[in-house]
Amino acid sequence: MVIRFGTDGWRGIIGWDFTAHNVRACARGVARLLARSDLASRGLVVGYDTRFASESFAAEVAQVTTGSGVRTLLCERAAPTPTVSYNIVHHQAGGGAIITASHNPAPWSGFKYKPDYAGSASPQVIEALEAEIQGAIQEPFPLLSLAAAREQHLLLDIDPAPPYLDHIARLVDLPSLRASGLTVGVDAMFGAGAGYLSRLLAGGSLRVTELHAERNPLFPGMAQPEPVAHNLAELLRWVPTHKADVGIALDGDADRVGLVDEKGRFIPTLQVFPLLALYLLEVRGERGPIIKSLTMSRMVERLGELYSVPVHETPVGFKYIGPLMMEHGALAGGEESGGYGFRGHIPERDGILSGLLLLDLMVRTGKRPSELVEMLFAKVGPHFYDRLDVPFAPEQRASTQERLASRRPTTLAGRRVVGRDNLDGTRFLLEGGGWALVRFSGTEPLLRIYAEAESPQRVQRLLDDARALAGV
Repeated sequence: MVIRFGTDGWRGIIGWDFTAHNVRACARGVARLLARSDLASRGLVVGYDTRFASESFAAEVAQVTTGSGVRTLLCERAAPTPTVSYNIVHHQAGGGAIITASHNPAPWSGFKYKPDYAGSASPQVIEALEAEIQGAIQEPFPLLSLAAAREQHLLLDIDPAPPYLDHIARLVDLPSLRASGLTVGVDAMFGAGAGYLSRLLAGGSLRVTELHAERNPLFPGMAQPEPVAHNLAELLRWVPTHKADVGIALDGDADRVGLVDEKGRFIPTLQVFPLLALYLLEVRGERGPIIKSLTMSRMVERLGELYSVPVHETPVGFKYIGPLMMEHGALAGGEESGGYGFRGHIPERDGILSGLLLLDLMVRTGKRPSELVEMLFAKVGPHFYDRLDVPFAPEQRASTQERLASRRPTTLAGRRVVGRDNLDGTRFLLEGGGWALVRFSGTEPLLRIYAEAESPQRVQRLLDDARALAGV
């Protein structure tokens, strides 16, 4: 089997391609990469989420890496990806490995690798890691039992939460949030982020109620632990029923955030990141470049113009955004999936920090989420967005790509097509600033169709026209 890393890590169906043998191969590949990069002496942080058998797969990783002579810091319990990633920096480790499939459906698991800078691995790092895994997969794996590894001081059990929580407390004015009197609903989606926001916000007049805070690898009541509207039915009902000020949702490994307004309406991710950019630029008065994926709203470019900061665009994935954030000293980076990173933190998505910054925006402006969207639109004009996820059979991929490459529409949804690019998929730019994009997911067998326009009605027309173009 050839193991390929997608947009963020390698993912597979548990028991089929995601097996102990293949996880061991990934671990051995990481150990070889660390040795080749002269980073093995700094050690490796290993973490995991709340999915089925995640702790067992993490133990397999630790047995291989310690067997390879790499000092390994194994998390004592399930933890969010940004928490594990921050511990790489805190412990000055050579890298990190995380067992997580993030937002994928229940049958999936995954293996993420984080280099020593604690962000998503760049394409260059992934290429090198994949080569090391291929070299290791046919060889016997050096294994050391966890007990023996502990005796030999090659394995250290760590609680990853305290260093991360201490760091977050330096980035956000937690006392002001705790004293705000807000009522907040948090949907942990049965994931690794359960308890984190409650712990950070405890001790004042702010009230937090957590939904789905228990571990349940089946993720009942949702298609997958992705914080989008169709998975958040209970939170959408809970917020207006309890007269809450806001609802915040975290995905399975808590590196993404979803936002629900006080009326129980989901706020699209393409509005959330511009809100966070407006918060940093206007409310906090900070300046610096902003990095966005091509699927993120063009409101970000408009904010860049208004506040005289450069905006850089990348293909989908923090493996592109994170390195650019470091290169440019960026103020923030964001992608359509709900993952946002910030200066002063690791160059990685963090749903927990994103949620806290959104609460801080509410407290500093005295506005509820629907009013914040109005404030944003007053600055940049109304923008609306939606996405279709269409399952496809692998044999359909080539024909779909050929069909898109051959089509040259002059209009979509009644708007003239003024540009087209293939930075990541096929994107059509429209007169008036709207756009539509068709691309294959890098993590799931899905064709994704995205659209942004000045009204919800035109967004739906764009999605329909783009789907017809793709022939799916």
